[in-house]
Amino acid sequence: MSEIISQLDNHVGTLILNRPEKRNALSQSLLIDIHVTLKEWEERGDVWTVIIKGAGDRAFSSGYDIVSIPTNIPPEIQESLKNSNPLELALNSVKQYPYPVIAMINGYAFGAGLNLAICCDMRIAVDTIKIGMPPAKLGLVYYPEGLKHFIEVLGISKTKEIFFTARTYKSIQAKEMGIVDYLIPEKDLSHFTYAMADDIVSNAPLSICGTKKIFNMLTRSNFQMSATDMIEAERLIVDAFNSDDLKEGQMAFLEKRKPCFKGC
Repeated sequence: MSEIISQLDNHVGTLILNRPEKRNALSQSLLIDIHVTLKEWEERGDVWTVIIKGAGDRAFSSGYDIVSIPTNIPPEIQESLKNSNPLELALNSVKQYPYPVIAMINGYAFGAGLNLAICCDMRIAVDTIKIGMPPAKLGLVYYPEGLKHFIEVLGISKTKEIFFTARTYKSIQAKEMGIVDYLIPEKDLSHFTYAMADDIVSNAPLSICGTKKIFNMLTRSNFQMSATDMIEAERLIVDAFNSDDLKEGQMAFLEKRKPCFKGC
């Protein structure tokens, strides 16, 4: 059985963490599959939103499976693993994916599973979730880049609370702290999430992609963009301004119809 299921429909890609018997724990093989699939979709260029969810209805992901051993690793991935472990490789692929990534948190999320959700651009959760970061209970020190992921989303004060207390937070607390953006009843979770994805892919891809790249530049540089980043941002703005999609958006507005964007 594949540890990850990938699906494509109308520019929306879905990644399902498929280890329900292990509460969708993140094995090294699963993490490598996330990286490989996202790279393939990035090369395709027509997957304009990604949704990540867990198999079943109990867990998004229970965390990192430290005893798993990856098998059948492609040579190009072996090269990447010389500088990053599988968890870092997968999380970076999510953060750097050129289009929005939505975490559909359909069950509890702990440890690295919560870190995966935090790395997504938006988090939509079932209203019965429980989340937490337990490293302090296990005697572990979490790696710096992972802490940075949480600080970017929650700020340093809430990040300290989550890691120092190692508490389990329920749905309302998670929403109030900014860990999740929406709490949705289970019966409506899928419809709500895919409706948001449909809204995103109905917009101009160059606009969405360029804006996400600039967001990543801003967070990477602590909102002090370098001269090189500013040049790249200007290029993205000019490319969108000169695109066929801009002309299509203008014509659709004047003709009072839905635009048909092509990403060029």
